Amino acid sequence: MRMRGMSSDPAKQERIDQVLRSIPGGKKKWVRYDEGAILYSMGIHAFMDLAKEAKAIYRIRRIVLVNTEKLDEYIEMMYGDPESD
Repeated sequence: MRMRGMSSDPAKQERIDQVLRSIPGGKKKWVRYDEGAILYSMGIHAFMDLAKEAKAIYRIRRIVLVNTEKLDEYIEMMYGDPESD
C-alpha cells in the first residue's frame, strides 16, 4: 500500500517532497487544485471531481481552495479505511 504523497516516479516524488517540505507540520488545511493533486497522488481532474463530491470546495474571488480535512473525512467515510479490511 502506498501512502499519501508517495510516487514511484523519481521526478514526481521530488515535486511531492518539495511541496511537503513547504508545509509546516506536514499537514495543510487549505490547498489549491494543483497542490492537492500532488499531495493526494492523483491527476488534477480526478482531484477536482473528488473535492466537488466531498463538498470541500470554497471559491474566493478567482481562487478555489479545497478543505483537506473535509476531503479526508469524505474519503474515509465513502471508501473506508484500507487498514480495516
